Amino acid sequence: MGGFFGVASKTDCVFDLFFGTDYHSHLGTRRAGMACYCAENGFDRAIHNIENAPFRTKFDKDANTMHGTLGIGSISDYEPQPLIIRSHHGTYAITTVGKINNKEEIEQQLFRSGHAHFQEMSGGEINATELVSAIINQKDNLIEGIQYAQELIKGSMTMLLMTPKGIFAARDRMGRTPVMIGRKDSACCVSFESFAYLNLGYQDEKELGPGEIVIVTPEGVKTLVAPGQDMKICTFLWVYYGYPSSSYEGVNVEQMRYNCGAMLARRDDAAPDTIAGIPDSGTAHAIGYANESGIPFSRPFIKYTPTWPRSFMPTIQSKRNLIAKMKLLPVHDLIKDRRLLLIDDSIVRGTQLRETTEFLYQSGAKEVHVRPACPPLLFGCKYLNFSRSSSEMELITRQVIKEMEGDNKYPNLSAYANPESAQYHDMLQKIGEKLNFTSLRYHRLDDMIASVGIDKSKLCTYCWDGRE
Repeated sequence: MGGFFGVASKTDCVFDLFFGTDYHSHLGTRRAGMACYCAENGFDRAIHNIENAPFRTKFDKDANTMHGTLGIGSISDYEPQPLIIRSHHGTYAITTVGKINNKEEIEQQLFRSGHAHFQEMSGGEINATELVSAIINQKDNLIEGIQYAQELIKGSMTMLLMTPKGIFAARDRMGRTPVMIGRKDSACCVSFESFAYLNLGYQDEKELGPGEIVIVTPEGVKTLVAPGQDMKICTFLWVYYGYPSSSYEGVNVEQMRYNCGAMLARRDDAAPDTIAGIPDSGTAHAIGYANESGIPFSRPFIKYTPTWPRSFMPTIQSKRNLIAKMKLLPVHDLIKDRRLLLIDDSIVRGTQLRETTEFLYQSGAKEVHVRPACPPLLFGCKYLNFSRSSSEMELITRQVIKEMEGDNKYPNLSAYANPESAQYHDMLQKIGEKLNFTSLRYHRLDDMIASVGIDKSKLCTYCWDGRE
C-alpha cells in the first residue's frame, strides 16, 4: 500500500509537506520521499528507507534544508518515490499508489515503441512509478498521458504529478483509493488521508471522483477531466487500513468500525465476560460490539508503541510474526479466569492470531471467542498492494478449502462465501479448530456493507466474494 501528500503554496511549503506526509506513515513500511520545486533552484528530492526508523527521524534534516512552493511526498511499501522525470513534457516529479497487473505486457510494448531502458529498480523489478511515467510520456501532453496510463493499466493507479505550474492529481478510474483536497488562505493541498491536513490549518475543499483529474495551485483546484459515474472504492480501507480520524466518501473510519462491531453483536450468541480488540484496528470494532451488547470492554493486550511502531515490520513472514507478538504486552489480571471475545480486523494466514490465542490460554483464559470484523478472505486483492502474500493459497481459508475439497482443483468458492451454505459453516468450524478458538464467527458481507452505509455497487468487495 502507500500514501501521498502534496502542497501548492504562495510561501515555502516544506513544513506542511513534511508533517502532511508523515501523517501517512500507517500506510507504508519501507520507503518514503519528498520532492520540492522552487523557481530559483528547480527540483529537489530526498528518499530514505523507513524500515527501522520513522519518517520524521529520517527526514528531519531534509526538512531543514529543502525549500519550495510546490511539493509532493510519499510513503510506500514498495517503490522508492517520488521520482524526478525529464521528458518532452519538461521536468516533473511523480508519485503513485496502485497496482499494475500487466507490467510485463506494458514494458514490452514500451520497448517495441523505442523506449530504451529503465533506470529505477525496486526489488529486482522495474519501479512501477517510473513505468507509469514512461506511459505518460508516450502522449503529447500530460493530461492525455495520465488518461492513457489509467486506461492501459490493469489494476488501479492514482497519482500526483508535480510540474512548475502546479500539482496534477488523478484518482484511479474506479476510485478504489481516495484523493482529498484541502485549502487555506495561502495554499492548497492534496492528500490520501482526509485528516492529514487538518492540524496544518487546511479545511476540506473537495474529494475527487473516480477518474477525475485536477490541477492544484496556491489559488485553488481546477478540474481538468470530469469524474466518471462508476466507483469501486476499497471497503478494506474502513475495516483496516484507514486511520480512525479519516473519512472516505463522507463516511468516517472510526464510526464505521463502531457500526461494524454493533452489527456483529446483534447476530452473536456468545456469552463472554469481556470484549477486547486486537490493537490497533480491532479496538474500535470491539468498542462497537461492547456498546451494543452491554458486555464490558477491556484491554488484555496493550500495544507498546514507543519503540515498536507499525513502520518496523520485516519482509520475512516469520520475523513479522515475532515482531507482531513482541508489540503486544499482556495484562494478566484481565486474562486469568476470563471468557474473552476478541475482535480482529481480519484473519489472513491466522498465524499471529493462533499464537495470541495460545498465549491467552497459557495465561489462564477460560475461553477465547474470535470475531473477525470482515468476512472470510477468499481472494487475493487484484487492485491494490494490500498484502505481501505471494499466493492466495497462503490464506487460511484457501488452505482449509483445499483440505476439504481434496483433489478438486476448482472448488465452488462462491459457496464458501455464502454464510448460509453448509460449505461456509464447515470451513469456519475447521478454521476454528486449526486456530484453537472456542468459537469463530465472521462478519457477514451484507452486514459489513450496511456498516459502511454506501451502496454495494460503489464498493469493492472482491477479496471476499470474487466479484469485480
